[in-house]
Amino acid sequence: MKIKKVTGHTLKEATQKMKEELGEDAIILSTRVFEENNRKVFEITAGIDEAIPPKEKKEEKKRSSSKQQKEKKEKPNFETELKKLTEKIYQIKKEQKPVIAEKDNKELNEAIADIEYLLLHREVDKSLTNTIIADLKEKSDFLTKEQLDEQLFAIISSMISTSGFSVEKGKGPKIITLVGPTGVGKTTCIAKLALISKIIHKLEVGLISTDTYRLGALDQLKIFAEVSNIDFEVAYEPEDVKKSLKKFKKKDLIFIDTVGRSQRNSKLLNEIRKFLLPVQSDEVYLVLSATNSTRTLIDTAQKFRIFNYNGLIFTKLDEAVSYGNILNVAARFEIPIKYLTNGQVIPDDIIAADPDFIANLIITGKLNR
Repeated sequence: MKIKKVTGHTLKEATQKMKEELGEDAIILSTRVFEENNRKVFEITAGIDEAIPPKEKKEEKKRSSSKQQKEKKEKPNFETELKKLTEKIYQIKKEQKPVIAEKDNKELNEAIADIEYLLLHREVDKSLTNTIIADLKEKSDFLTKEQLDEQLFAIISSMISTSGFSVEKGKGPKIITLVGPTGVGKTTCIAKLALISKIIHKLEVGLISTDTYRLGALDQLKIFAEVSNIDFEVAYEPEDVKKSLKKFKKKDLIFIDTVGRSQRNSKLLNEIRKFLLPVQSDEVYLVLSATNSTRTLIDTAQKFRIFNYNGLIFTKLDEAVSYGNILNVAARFEIPIKYLTNGQVIPDDIIAADPDFIANLIITGKLNR
């Protein structure tokens, strides 16, 4: 008897190989399942009677015919018993297959349940968590336990919109206005962006501040401008903004810093808006602190819609304990994230927003600096 082992990633594949190599009359002697390179492998040990030449077969038949007649009654037929054994093996495997599948499904379901707990712990909104989990479950038939993390990363990354920043030198001033509540770090953000634009991109930069209310705000930006050799103007009234813009008409880039106000005080928000009415800002960024709760961030983002902002900056990542709130805001308002800041150092502690970076931040809860 000729015996051979064949393998495949499914029982059907292994059986097909057995038939191709040994023929349709091949008999399965044993099977086993093992893992190789993180994939299941099915191994079949099969056998087949080697053909006897016609002459020898005829002589053998004559010599053993009488003997076979006697043994037929005394001993069971080998092929019959082997077929019975094969059928038994197949039956065992048929019974085992659902058990293996059930085990795999159980492990996947447990892994998905762990992911759900993790997302909620990272303060991802419940409805978003449900969406992500439903997506994972839909794809679970095609995923291994090890591939779940990669799929989770891809799903979250796809839910985050970001956009870059560009200025063409010599094309006239591009006006960038920053708005946001008190204490989120607007002035520090402007200082970082202004210095990067001047030193790295070699742009002519101008700064305008309308924050004449906060104690020390003007001094802070004025000192920075002097040290950085960047032109600086203060607007005490809405008309002053127009005058400052005329002075900066040959600049490549103009940043406007606004006073921080609570999102719950609509009267003060409208006062800021009066200063910006004479301005045709090319981009308006809403600056939010990553340390705030999702509820506060969403309320702020809604109230500041009167400024028609088209970009988001999240600050104080180094002070936050979780980052699911970033995903909650980004997914709800579908406004691209422009920058993230992770400290007070000017201009180092600012990061151009990237979906993969933010997804990793949300999942791991760690800021890799």
